Amino acid sequence: MTKVTSLDIADLAGVSQSTVSRALRESPLVNPQTRRRIQLIAREHNYKVDISASNLRSKHSRTIAMLVHQESEMDSDINPFFVSMLASITRAAAARNYDVLLSFQQLSENWIVDYQNSNKAEGIILLGYGGYTDYIRKAELLDDAHVLTWGPVIEGQPGHFIGCDNRQGGYIATRHLLSLGHRLIAFLGDISDDCPEIQDRYFGYRKALGEAGIRQDEALQAPATPAERSGYLAAQELLSRDVEFSAVFCSSDLSALGAVKAFREGKLSVPADISVVGFDDIPAVSYTTPALTTVRQNTAKAGEIMVDVLLRLVNGHTVQSQLIEPELTIRASCRPY
Repeated sequence: MTKVTSLDIADLAGVSQSTVSRALRESPLVNPQTRRRIQLIAREHNYKVDISASNLRSKHSRTIAMLVHQESEMDSDINPFFVSMLASITRAAAARNYDVLLSFQQLSENWIVDYQNSNKAEGIILLGYGGYTDYIRKAELLDDAHVLTWGPVIEGQPGHFIGCDNRQGGYIATRHLLSLGHRLIAFLGDISDDCPEIQDRYFGYRKALGEAGIRQDEALQAPATPAERSGYLAAQELLSRDVEFSAVFCSSDLSALGAVKAFREGKLSVPADISVVGFDDIPAVSYTTPALTTVRQNTAKAGEIMVDVLLRLVNGHTVQSQLIEPELTIRASCRPY
């Protein structure tokens, strides 16, 4: 009887047929007869992969976690933009032979630390973080933790971030409206320090206006969160003011959809009376009436970059936060002034 030293038959319950075959082919200590017998046993018993057993042997989970912050003010359970990001990250992880755990979070005081201590994943990708000020305070406690956040890239901030160049996005959106002859352009979005991504879109908007020699009117700005109802209320507020405008740059697609509804209820047609630009390019806005002109965040590219950067972080490499360039997607919601 041949003694198998490199493959314990009793361990076959933790592997698949393909894994058994590969191990047998690569092992010089298993003769052809024994190899065939073990392969026959594997086929007869239809062995499946036991991820827990495999991970226990390798000391690596080959799993990353995606934690999605649930916005309490969102009209839906999850921002549709994050749905696109989830798909992109999952595809990128699968291509690198990693599994993905998905968790929706109502953020507690120590939620990241608690999740890390559970040892469920080698690294964490965070989509959405609530208030930026509070999140940065928590991020300072993470030090060298394997956590990567989709968010703003700000000089001196702790942690690791991948995000969109929001300032450039706001700039190209406003430049488009200016190129159509609009001069009275409103902005809908929360420009507080707790929303630096929206704030950067606003700064890009102001930069474009300044280059065109236009002084930004504070009455043409109304706060709005990335939610349809918030955009609806912000547009209603604009309409209630004694101020003229021919175009609106909305800081998210969802707020743009709400604004379009408010304008229609106010007997204003989009784009005949008001031109509207959004931000994100969620799938639904190409099917609205009219289809929405928007700033596209490249979620496919973002997913690839985030998984690559996180795995470099997991493997002990130094990584840099980085911004991804946005693109303007022109559709039917704007017209020349």
